Amino acid sequence: MTFNPLKEKGMPLKKQLRNWHQIVAKPYKKQEVDCYTRTRQILMNGIEVEGWGFKHQFNRFMHNLDKDDRILISQLGRIENQQQMTCNWLCPADQSVLETTLGYEQVAVDLTAWLAQNEPDKYVKETFDFGLLEDFDHLYRYAQFAYMTEGVEPNDIVQGQTDVIVGRPTQHHHNCNGLRLRKHYDKTTASPQTKVNILTVLSGEQQTHNFYAEHGFMYGDHVLRETYAEIKDVEEEHVTMYESLIDPSETMLEKALLHEFTEVCNYYTCLEDETNEEIRKYWEIFLDIELEHLKIVAEMFKKYEKRDPEEVIGSEIIIPCRFKSQKEYVQKVLEKEVDKRLAPNGEYYNKMEEIPEDWASYRIQERAAEISAPSENCIQLIEIYKDRDIVEASNSLKGKEVALLEQGLQTIAVAENTILPEELQVMIDNHEERKEEKEELI
Repeated sequence: MTFNPLKEKGMPLKKQLRNWHQIVAKPYKKQEVDCYTRTRQILMNGIEVEGWGFKHQFNRFMHNLDKDDRILISQLGRIENQQQMTCNWLCPADQSVLETTLGYEQVAVDLTAWLAQNEPDKYVKETFDFGLLEDFDHLYRYAQFAYMTEGVEPNDIVQGQTDVIVGRPTQHHHNCNGLRLRKHYDKTTASPQTKVNILTVLSGEQQTHNFYAEHGFMYGDHVLRETYAEIKDVEEEHVTMYESLIDPSETMLEKALLHEFTEVCNYYTCLEDETNEEIRKYWEIFLDIELEHLKIVAEMFKKYEKRDPEEVIGSEIIIPCRFKSQKEYVQKVLEKEVDKRLAPNGEYYNKMEEIPEDWASYRIQERAAEISAPSENCIQLIEIYKDRDIVEASNSLKGKEVALLEQGLQTIAVAENTILPEELQVMIDNHEERKEEKEELI
């Protein structure tokens, strides 16, 4: 069955305002929620933050809008704000910042992996794969702190759907800003799938940055606070990287159309996939709301640009993400590309051994880690708590941790507190010995 969002009936704008009891939703129960209901809630919060923020930029920079249309855009912005509150308030108060953080990184891993496999542009796909391995390592680092600080096991949150093991080491994610800038797509030839994919992952990464900026200071542990700061900085790079894929020559109205279309596509997918009936009702309402927003912006597009909206978004719904386990794909990318780096020319990607000694990112990394890398401290500390790092991964991946670290670790611009592959192997061996000793005593 085809679904053309431009021809579907939405909720009339005059019916979209809701009262506070409707806006502030009843949160899910963290002990019972499916991990992918949580990821949908996190992603849609980010999608709405992006949609709301863009409307303010739109009204600031669109000098030729008439007064009635400015009022209309401001009304849409208010509705987006209400939707964002509902999405965000679905998160329960008893879910800690670290537990929510593990959810954010599960979003990043499984969303980006899905997008990469469903991306028609090979260069954009390669960029998704590159970012994927960085978020994968963030999940691993935060998982150590979640256990040490709160006794939270990774699978309390990711529920066995996402592997937790070392990726491209976080200390190597800090790059020269210019190298993060990618080649943008051509707006006249790029697929609507590519445009929606990029806006979706960009919204998720931007919200991850915002969450760490607003909550990373809330722990007393100084190393954990520094780790949030370190990874927040990487998320800023991810926002730079993903937004640079967008054709900057798109008009503001083209961008407005794509934002509304992206929201429609994501709510449509949430509605199809949601297993929690209470939360599914919100996805249904918000899809109806966004269909009307798309219709309103499409009319503005026709009015001001004299063009058919289907030239930009096509005539069919796009599926931005099916949240489901991506272990097999992630492992394949991990084993193949953990040693990949941003090429010196700022456009492509190279293997580590191909990077010259004057690579611009080395200077950034040396400065950032001149005292220590916080993300490495978490492994130093977990040895005290648990003899070794916490790994929750498929059997096909568990035994490869040391080899992955050896493959992904640089020899230049490495912090002094770095856990080297041979040190990690000693930790693992000692843990196994102590485990055997305990079993003998029992």
